[in-house]
Amino acid sequence: MVSARPRTVRAVDTNQLLDLEQEAATLGFSQRLPVHWLRKHLDAEATHYVCPTIVHQLRHRPEVSPQWRCQLLLTVTTGEEIWGLLDVLPDTLDRLPNTLDAAVEKEIVNRLERATTQREWSERMSPEEMPRN
Repeated sequence: MVSARPRTVRAVDTNQLLDLEQEAATLGFSQRLPVHWLRKHLDAEATHYVCPTIVHQLRHRPEVSPQWRCQLLLTVTTGEEIWGLLDVLPDTLDRLPNTLDAAVEKEIVNRLERATTQREWSERMSPEEMPRN
């Protein structure tokens, strides 16, 4: 049984992130962003980051427990970095390549602490400012 949260940050491209979000939606996880919203607003060429933050236990759903509740550092079409949350299965996270060294991981965590939330970013964007894809 997996119980200790990994201390890592994983870099993913936009397609990998969309796959993670789709898996979370399919499994009915509570922390995820809508895939259609991400397709519309993510910078398709950017690298995004997944950082496990807490162990999320679901006693009522042992088939998908535990999960890693992860913070996401996302780059949107305006070039800004925003953050959101995503629940990820441990095996899914393990399949993502671990390509970042400790110094880069620390810098990404620092950027996460300064980033605007996905909700705040969405609320302040007027319809005229919204990127058109």
